[in-house]
This record gives sequence, C-alpha cells and structure tokens, in this order.
Amino acid sequence: MTQATSNIPQPPAKTRVMQLAPILFGFFIMGFVDVVGIATNYVKKDFALSDTLSNLLPMAVFLWFLIFSVPTGMLMNKIGRKRTVQLSMVVTGIGLLVPMLSYTLPVVLAAFALIGIGNTLLQVALNPLLTNVVSKDRLTSSLTAGQFIKAISSFLGPIIAAFAVAQFHNWQWLFPVFAGITLLSFLWLSATPLQENDRKESTSTIAECFALLGDGKIFLYFLGILTLVGIDVGLNVSAPKILMERTGMALEQAGYVASLYFVFKTAGTFLGAILLAKWSAHRFYLISSVAAVASMIVLLFASTAAVIYFGVALAGFACANIFSILFSFALQRKPERSNEVSGLLIMGVSGGAIFPFLMGVASDAAGAQWGAVAVLLVCCLYHWGLAAKGR
Repeated sequence: MTQATSNIPQPPAKTRVMQLAPILFGFFIMGFVDVVGIATNYVKKDFALSDTLSNLLPMAVFLWFLIFSVPTGMLMNKIGRKRTVQLSMVVTGIGLLVPMLSYTLPVVLAAFALIGIGNTLLQVALNPLLTNVVSKDRLTSSLTAGQFIKAISSFLGPIIAAFAVAQFHNWQWLFPVFAGITLLSFLWLSATPLQENDRKESTSTIAECFALLGDGKIFLYFLGILTLVGIDVGLNVSAPKILMERTGMALEQAGYVASLYFVFKTAGTFLGAILLAKWSAHRFYLISSVAAVASMIVLLFASTAAVIYFGVALAGFACANIFSILFSFALQRKPERSNEVSGLLIMGVSGGAIFPFLMGVASDAAGAQWGAVAVLLVCCLYHWGLAAKGR
C-alpha cells in the first residue's frame, strides 16, 4: 500500500476545489458495490435460487478485496493514483454493462466479479488521490465528505431498482444508469489536471501484510473488519428477505429497507463525528457494539414491518463508526507499519464475501431467515466481546 501523505505543493484554493470535486464524486462510484445487496434478491427471484446459491453473489464481488488490494498498491506505484482510479472506473463500467448484453446466472456472476475488481482498485487508489489536492489538516474532513457521498450512492441503489421495476418492469435498468454515471465520473476526472508525486513509494507485499497477524491485537482488529463488512453486506442481503418472509411484502417494496440501513448509517457517521470529539473511541465502540447486538436480537424475533424497520435502522446507526474506530486502533498499535496495516485491513473487506455465504447456508438449514440473523448476531457479539476486552 502506498503512503497516504504527499510532498506535492498544494495548488491555490480555487484550483483545489476544482480538483477536489471530481475526486469526491469518485466516492459515489465507490458506493455502487453496495448494489449487490438488492441485486442478490432480484437474481434469486429471477433464477429461483436457494439462499446458499444466491448469497454467492456477494462473494463474487468482495472476494477480490482479498486478492487485489496489495497488488493494486504495487500497480499504483507504477502508473500513478489518477490512472489507477481511471482504470477502476473502466472495469466498473464494463461490469455494469455486461448484464444488459446477456442476463444469465454465469454472466451476472462475471459482471459482479468485474464490479468487485473495479471497486477494489477504486478503494485502494481514491483515498491517496485525495492527498494530491488536500492538505493534511483537511484530509479527515475530506474523507468524511467522501464517505457521506458513498452513503448517498448506497441508499439510492434500491430506490433506482424499485423505480425501474415500476416504470420499465425490469430492475436491470439500474445497471446502465450506474454505467452512465461511471462514464461521467471518468470523463470529469480525465479532464481535471492533477499533479502527482514523482517519487517511488514503498509498497508492502502480501507476505508482509499477513505477517502482522502474528500480533494478537492486529489479528483481532482484522477479524473485526471481516465481521463488520459481513454485517454490512449480509444485512443488506437478508433484510428484504426478512420482510418478505414475515410480512408477505413484495420484493419491490421490501428492497427499500436496504436504503433505510444506509440512511441511518449516514446519520450515525455524523453523530459519531460529534460524540467522538467528547468521548473516548473505546467507550463509543462499546456502546456501538451493544446497540448492534440489540438490533440483531430485535430482527431475530420481529414479526411486523415496523419492528423490522426499527431493527435495521438501529443496526445502521450502531455500525456507522466501527470501521474507523478499528482502523485507528490498528494504526495506533503499529504506527511504524501503517502501510502494511492499511493493506491488511482493506483485505478484510473480503468479509463481505464470507459471511453472506454462511448466512445463506444457515437460513437454508433453518428453513427461515432467523438462521441468517443468527450469523449476524454472532458477528455483533464478537464486536461486543472485543470492545469489552479493551484496547
């Protein structure tokens, strides 16, 4: 992974704003990866899949974070950050258009793999690209703005899919809409001149990243990222199924619950920014983890739409700041190995591939969605245990 700091002279303020805008818009493209949650439900319905098979779709997307995160850092060293981001958008755009050419299960899996690869490239390269135009004292606020934009993209996905079904009787029109936005982002960034640092930056290897797992704390934080992303993706996949199973709601209406999750996650992020200025990160993590456990208990027994919505909203609120807290804990644990720690934690995003699959197996075995929720509850209990154990 490349360093997140830069020696590039900062351009004038007006120029920085013009350069910052297309980079921040790139975070909107980053949010497209979350479309896998609602898409999994539509694909399951279209191809009459079991929960186990349908939940392989998130694996097709998120497995690539494990495989490509560190190689992307090496690639970025060779071709630069901007070109790496541009490449990510090309791969993402192709992945979004593939389902419109042929809608079969193998093609959908291939399309989601391309979206996952593109998003891996984007997540590794876009944050360092911010340092080209943002000073160190404004980097945190810029990253927060980027995450807010990503959250907007995430909760718009199910809404656009439902609109496409209502107007065109085909949820797949979501893909060309997102492809067009990706093209716009690519052209905007391409037309924006950005000065990049000419110096070669040190890049970690896969072996160096995994060697850090020998540190017990780093290993626990890595598992924390794995389980957290599993909660994120798994709940977006299972929440519409819970509504349909327990209330008889149609998929077109149930899909909106994924947007509800991201709305409250966005709100939780802003609340966290305020509270973390007054509270210790450890205290906030403990409260968040307890709230996450409570949300899963609610979803385990909820039988009405209102209670299910409440459980999903509480989960989004509770999980909003855990990633940044664990990331900061890990960096403070090994500040001299920040590159390797960052690479390892980004690989932890592959939890979005592992846990939805386990949830599918559990729900098929139980014959009901409470099996999937039980897997999520175990993930939340892990965070409660980690928070209670302390740093």
